[in-house]
Amino acid sequence: MTSDAFTPSDPHYNPDRSITANDTVELAHVTRNGAVESRHLGALAVVGPNGELVASLGNPEALIFPRSTLKPFQAFASLRAGAELDDEELALACASHQGGVRHQELTERMLAEAGLDAGALKCPDAMPRDKDARRERIKQDAGPDKLAFNCSGKHAGFLKAAVASGADTGSYLDPEHPVQQDALRLLEVLGGAPLGVVGVDGCGAPAPQLTLTALARAISRLSSGTLPSDEGFTDEDAALWSRIAPAMLAHPWAVHGEGEENTVTMQCTGVVAKLGAEAVLVLGTKDGYGLALKMLDGSDRANTRVGLDALVALG
Repeated sequence: MTSDAFTPSDPHYNPDRSITANDTVELAHVTRNGAVESRHLGALAVVGPNGELVASLGNPEALIFPRSTLKPFQAFASLRAGAELDDEELALACASHQGGVRHQELTERMLAEAGLDAGALKCPDAMPRDKDARRERIKQDAGPDKLAFNCSGKHAGFLKAAVASGADTGSYLDPEHPVQQDALRLLEVLGGAPLGVVGVDGCGAPAPQLTLTALARAISRLSSGTLPSDEGFTDEDAALWSRIAPAMLAHPWAVHGEGEENTVTMQCTGVVAKLGAEAVLVLGTKDGYGLALKMLDGSDRANTRVGLDALVALG
């Protein structure tokens, strides 16, 4: 792939393509004593191994912010820039983790390998979501820090990539940074569609919009380990790409946390699962089926059930 400066732009972009209530259907409801109490509206898209849409509910072409579902693709950009990550570290670079002790120690190890420490991280400070780690921190009268933030592994991957490629570490979250430029370019190529608005994620990294279909296509390619044949990817790219899904499946604890939904889904089904903030979920099977869903109201309590049920319904 070329390394020219990348400007994500869709000449046909229309803000009205951002997901609205008109793009959604009822994907799940909650009952109490046999009566419906709450309803979850959303949209989903499923693509097959050839990247073509095979099923949808709601508008599969609505633009959404995929948020943390993009981490595996951003990790690919880090690998391409030269970040040396073992499989456990690679899984953490794809993670929205709970800030457990193992998550924090692995992030520290990644940084140390690059000659850095937690001070180089530009993600926010956080208290661990992991109950044991949080309890221990409270006992020690310690406050939040960056290692416990759920995206710290991704950021450590970015920093290792910056160091390996000789790029600046202080501006590693800037959309113009070489690692971020490649990540944005990869998202358009892997999704097979232009990006919409490029915003800022909660961790400070670029947060582009994609359609549900494009996001499903990208996760299909990830879970099956295949790259588009006509986009100039090298054999080395293919080797790096083929590592990501197996690393997530081999170390599911790193991707989310023991007992958490993405971890349990991968442990029990062998399906790649990755959440994103504001109720986004992607699922990908080894044979190349990819699903992307978004709940309109940002509530994710039904996401895993809806996503797995949709895959089961499709056989």
